[in-house]
Amino acid sequence: MDENKISYEVRRASFAIHTALGPGLLESVYETVLTHELRKVGLHVQNQVALPVVYDGLRLENGFRLDLLVESKVVVELKSVEVLLEVHHKQLLTYLKLSGHKLGLLINFNVPLIKEGIFRKVNGL
Repeated sequence: MDENKISYEVRRASFAIHTALGPGLLESVYETVLTHELRKVGLHVQNQVALPVVYDGLRLENGFRLDLLVESKVVVELKSVEVLLEVHHKQLLTYLKLSGHKLGLLINFNVPLIKEGIFRKVNGL
């Protein structure tokens, strides 16, 4: 499955979850139910994937953690915050750069309409 089809499934599941549960829950709740929804449709989902940081020969094994990695192709960063900040967008772009993945989704579930909380980011490699 290519990145665009995976992205579609993540967005579809996010809409279903937001419709059923609404905004205001903890990020960990959305992570658990999104993982469940994606696995129900047969996608391979990894949670809290360690992303090492390498700088000048120094390797930090647990530099960062990806909230979700779907089909080993799409990085999903989840939030449940009042306002997404520019740093949240940059965080996902950094994760894409460090991991070498092309596509990421930043999803903030704490919004009235979920379509306003989903942002697609592409790594220029």
